[in-house]
Amino acid sequence: MNERFSISQLYPHAIPPAAPRSSGKSPVTERSGAASFQKALDQELVKFSHHAEVRLKQRGIRIQPEQMVQIANAVDKAASKGAKDSLIIMKNVALIVNINNKTVVTALDEHSMKDNVFTKIDSAIVLST
Repeated sequence: MNERFSISQLYPHAIPPAAPRSSGKSPVTERSGAASFQKALDQELVKFSHHAEVRLKQRGIRIQPEQMVQIANAVDKAASKGAKDSLIIMKNVALIVNINNKTVVTALDEHSMKDNVFTKIDSAIVLST
């Protein structure tokens, strides 16, 4: 009973090593449609703070996937110019975004934007939708 065994003796048919994953995502996630798209948007493009999520819900603001791409592009552009906190204005929505964290801090609808003063921002981006 003092004999040593090697793995090849216990398992004569070698098991090939698992292929490395470059994306870091599970195959199930990559195959599921809209859920994985939304998850990718949430993780990679722009995040929403809890406060911003509450404001979106309260004000009935819905941001479409194509708008998310526009917002992410605007955030990247602002970051390349050295911006820190930006006001992003779309057709009927205004977003205050922390550029370093790529996080939407708050959201305003058309009615909330009127007669409002935006402070603590260093840039503004106007998007056409």
